[in-house]
Amino acid sequence: MQLFIGNIFSNFAELSEEESRHFSKVLRGKLGDTLFVSDGNGSIIQGIVCELNSKKVIVKIKEVIPDLQKRDYSLHIAIAPTKSMDRLEFFLEKATEIGIDQITFLRTFHSERKNINLERCQKILQSAAKQSVKASIPKLKDLIKFSDFITSDFSSQKLIAHCNSDFERIYLKDEIKPKENYLILIGPEGDFSKEEIELAEKNNFKGISLGTQRFRTETAALNAVFGLNWMNF
Repeated sequence: MQLFIGNIFSNFAELSEEESRHFSKVLRGKLGDTLFVSDGNGSIIQGIVCELNSKKVIVKIKEVIPDLQKRDYSLHIAIAPTKSMDRLEFFLEKATEIGIDQITFLRTFHSERKNINLERCQKILQSAAKQSVKASIPKLKDLIKFSDFITSDFSSQKLIAHCNSDFERIYLKDEIKPKENYLILIGPEGDFSKEEIELAEKNNFKGISLGTQRFRTETAALNAVFGLNWMNF
């Protein structure tokens, strides 16, 4: 199944301009072709191309396909972006393929990167979702100051992964449970500062350890994504 991204309405779907250009110019698609279209919000349809040009492709809906990958838990990773964009993009791609619902970028005391190209990151998420035939594309949130983020209202279980042994930590494998919603904070290469950990705990975040090894930021984040998915497999 080759998946395209677009808007889905009651009787038809419309590919985005970029997807329309790709279908018409690169793939040399034509009227009458069968396409699968996702809106990125949980819906996939199968339909027939009924209108076609380089800027707009309209698909008449024949079948609505249930989201077979729908999960009964959710995962939100808030991560301090790495200095290397290649490493950050690797995380975005693989986390989307494995299964994640939301990603927020954190500006922390030891952060190495102060700005993010959200448009490029969004394209990576979209491409990974298409490649792995995901009906939902993870929500992406721009850089936010650590202290502002953790004081926000969250209904999920709140965890902060860090390496500071002066604070109580529980192994992630002992803390997570099936069918629960989790928010996990992942720090920069220099870890969260002592003050940030204290502030997180004051806002009801539990400290967790991802094991006895020390990981790069993107590896730690993927470790958490794997853990949640295995627990709910």
